[in-house]
Amino acid sequence: QVQLVESGGGLVQPGGSLRLSCAASGRSFSDYAMGWFRQAPGKVREFVAGISPNGFSTSYSDSAKGRFAISGDKANNKVYLQMNNLKPEDTAVYYCAAGDYLRQLYVDASSLRYWGQGTQVTVSS
Repeated sequence: QVQLVESGGGLVQPGGSLRLSCAASGRSFSDYAMGWFRQAPGKVREFVAGISPNGFSTSYSDSAKGRFAISGDKANNKVYLQMNNLKPEDTAVYYCAAGDYLRQLYVDASSLRYWGQGTQVTVSS
């Protein structure tokens, strides 16, 4: 099994950028499809971005397209989420998760077995 730990959250002004990291241990993240999710207060958890196990395919929510980018670093066994042009509505706790295939991340997230503890992102002036 794999353990996931997120970092990199914080307070940023609208229009700013953050890079979230998800450190995997126990197994290589490239054994899994990796995804980022977020949950804002009072809202359901939503898919943000995902990458296939081989890294060749990615998927993004409509709100993330053009602003966020997911990538993997095999040398350090980390997955990143680069977030640019952040907006107040991006404020949420961001979670990293691992699944068996990319499509599972955005159609059946409830079946994902491995989740990190989350990192808070706050976008505010």
